[in-house]
Amino acid sequence: MNYITFYKSYITITGMVWINFVIHLYGIIMPLLTIIIVLIVAGIFLYLVNNYIPMDGKIKTILNVVVVIAVIVWLLKLFGVLSYLKDINI
Repeated sequence: MNYITFYKSYITITGMVWINFVIHLYGIIMPLLTIIIVLIVAGIFLYLVNNYIPMDGKIKTILNVVVVIAVIVWLLKLFGVLSYLKDINI
């Protein structure tokens, strides 16, 4: 028995409705916060690399493209757009 089930057994019907609402809201908000945090970290990384690491402009452009493509692929996998790729055998 997990702690949520334990607490539900000692709360009134109205309280259980609120607990179910909070658990559902938590299940929606936490993945959104994770996505936002990853996007912010990737943006800060690119900003720091572009402004404080001296390197050729072509290399910076390649690095920017690689990071942006990696973030886009991660987002597509996260939302299930690329989930069909696991079934493809080459």
